[in-house]
Amino acid sequence: MEFLVLTKTGGILGPFATALGWIMDGLFKFTSSFGVMNIGLCIILFTLVTRLILFPFTIKQQKSSKLMAIMQPELQAIQNKYKGKKDQESMMKQNAEMQALYEKYGTSMTGGCLQLVIQMPILFALYRVIYNIPAYVSAVRVYYDNVVNGFTANGITVDMLNKFAEDNGVALTRIKGGLEAGSSKIVDFLYMLNPQQWENLQQSFPKVGELIATNAAQIEKMNSFLGINLATTPWQGLVPNIAWLIPILAGLTQWFSTKLMTVNQPMSEDAPGANMMKSMNVYMPLMSVVFCFTLPAGIGIYWITGAVFMIIQQLFVNSYMKKIDVDAMIKKNVDKINKKRAKKGLPPAKINQNATANVRAIQAKTEREEKEREEKVAKSQEHAKESTDYYNANAKPGSLASKANMVKLYNEKHNNK
Repeated sequence: MEFLVLTKTGGILGPFATALGWIMDGLFKFTSSFGVMNIGLCIILFTLVTRLILFPFTIKQQKSSKLMAIMQPELQAIQNKYKGKKDQESMMKQNAEMQALYEKYGTSMTGGCLQLVIQMPILFALYRVIYNIPAYVSAVRVYYDNVVNGFTANGITVDMLNKFAEDNGVALTRIKGGLEAGSSKIVDFLYMLNPQQWENLQQSFPKVGELIATNAAQIEKMNSFLGINLATTPWQGLVPNIAWLIPILAGLTQWFSTKLMTVNQPMSEDAPGANMMKSMNVYMPLMSVVFCFTLPAGIGIYWITGAVFMIIQQLFVNSYMKKIDVDAMIKKNVDKINKKRAKKGLPPAKINQNATANVRAIQAKTEREEKEREEKVAKSQEHAKESTDYYNANAKPGSLASKANMVKLYNEKHNNK
């Protein structure tokens, strides 16, 4: 997976990415004031800050998920009631009953999705910032600008840089429109270089060799984290290296984080989307492993750090959710809805006085019906056996039943021997 546009751009995500860039730039300057200029540390602090910003949304999402889990038996009861009925009248009745159920619990069909929709622009903007740090962190960009200014002052053209990229395997296809003279895209090009390619750049342009060496040394120091260069991808061929730990840890932490999240979201195997959720819980960590092998190591550090912070958060959230009074939460939700309904001149919605008791009643009814069904099946099988034994024992000579009985007796005698 590669983002075609590395340069800082606008669009829907532009304002979010710019705001997050200010945060990361501030964090980098803060650590630099203590003599620590390291992008890896900055990513960890940046992830912590953004997770704290998103924490209120996480709590709301978990509350919504827990409420949906409690509502699930009643939702399934409505779906079973109209199962197989595709006419318009039945579909309208089903929708009306489901809407009434959501109102009774003080939530909506989009309650859980809304929190995700709010978070999505922030999460995508995070990837944009991490993927191209110099475009958003001015304290880092200055070292790349020093090299670009040296190119301009010494007549090094875009064509020369394109030739260097071709000779050294730098994928300029990741930069939309290619390199342009005097633009930020040359900074994007430099950010893609690994330590060996920086050395080759110094040798290819001896006029600015000393300038490149000075800034490249500082850039490599900033990008080095536990012996791993964060600007390069862990996958450098079949030979294992220390950077392989990043995608492996990313997959494991993502998997454990997902397992913790599902504690508050129990789902019946018959529930719609249950199988898809199970598959996603397996495939998503595997996808993170693949992506972290092919993306810059900085993205992997962000994923691992994010998953670790999410695990810590989730342990707290799980403990908090166990103490929540569901009926009190429903009353609070309904009160909010009724305030909105009052403004529209609508009558107040009824509060579900005892959600947990209602769920137990539905579950007890389901278990009772299942037990009755099993008893009927067992009784039918017993009657069939008695009937077969009777006719076989009293069969007329020469009849099919008589012959079948003889075969049965022969087999029994043969088996005894």
